[in-house]
Amino acid sequence: MDLHLLTQLGQATDYPDMPCAERLQAIPRQFSRDGLGLGAHSALPFQGVDLWTHYELSWLDGQGKPRVAIGEIRVPAESANIIESKSLKLYFNGLNFTRFASPEAFVAHVEADLSPVAGAKVTLSLLDAAAAASLVALPGTCLDDLALSTDVYRPDPSLIHVREGVYEDAIWHSHLLRSNCPVTDQPDWGSVMIHARGPALVPESLLAYLVSYRRHSDFHEQCVERIFMDLMSHAKLEQLTVYARYTRRGGLDINPFRSNFESLTESLRMARQ
Repeated sequence: MDLHLLTQLGQATDYPDMPCAERLQAIPRQFSRDGLGLGAHSALPFQGVDLWTHYELSWLDGQGKPRVAIGEIRVPAESANIIESKSLKLYFNGLNFTRFASPEAFVAHVEADLSPVAGAKVTLSLLDAAAAASLVALPGTCLDDLALSTDVYRPDPSLIHVREGVYEDAIWHSHLLRSNCPVTDQPDWGSVMIHARGPALVPESLLAYLVSYRRHSDFHEQCVERIFMDLMSHAKLEQLTVYARYTRRGGLDINPFRSNFESLTESLRMARQ
C-alpha cells in the first residue's frame, strides 16, 4: 500500500475557502489490521472510538458573522476507515466562509459529510471555547521515573513481562510515547494510559515496550491497536484498555481509545494538548 497515493500528507496544497467534502480522504483500517492478525470478516477483540479535538472550528452564521467553537469528533473503531488528518483540516478550512442557519445546522452538515468517508456514523459535539475542559492528569501510576536502559526503538512485544502467579488490576500511564507519521516521518508525541486486569505486568518491561515505538511509523489509531494486541497476546491479560492522547497538529489532536471491557465516557485534555 502506497500511502502517498491515498493522502495529501507531505504535498504542497492549496487551502480552500469553500466547501470541499470531496477532498476528504479515507484510509482503510484493514491495511493495518491484517498485520495484527485481525481478519476482515472476524469480530474485533476490542471496541472503542477515535476522539478528535478540533481547536480551530469556525463558520459563518446566517448574517455572515463568524462563529468559533472547539469540536469533539467521534469516529467509532468499527468504522471501515480512518479519515486522513490533513484532508480533515482542509475540509474544515473550507467551511470558514460558509453560512449556516444555526450551530445545529453546522453539526448536521459536518456529520453528513464525514460519516460516508469513515463508513460509520461520525458525531460532532461543539464546545464553547470559553468553557473548554480544564487540564487533567491521566489516571494511574506514571512509569516515566523508572530506571530504563534500552536501545530498542521498534515495537518489540518480547519486552513485555509479567509476574507469574500474581493477578493485578492496575492502571499505568506514560508521557514518553513517540511514533512517526508513515508518510512524512514527522514525529507524533503522545501520552498513553494502560488499564490491565490479569497477570501483573512488570512496570519496567511495560515502559520499555512503550518506548520501543520511538522509531515506529504508523498512524495514531493503528499504534494503539498494536499496543492492545501485543499486550493481550504476550501478557495473557483478561481485560485491557489502551487510551492514547496525542499532541495536536494543525489544530487537531487524535486520541484513540480501545478496550474489551469499558467505554470512553468523557474526554479529557492533557497539559501538552
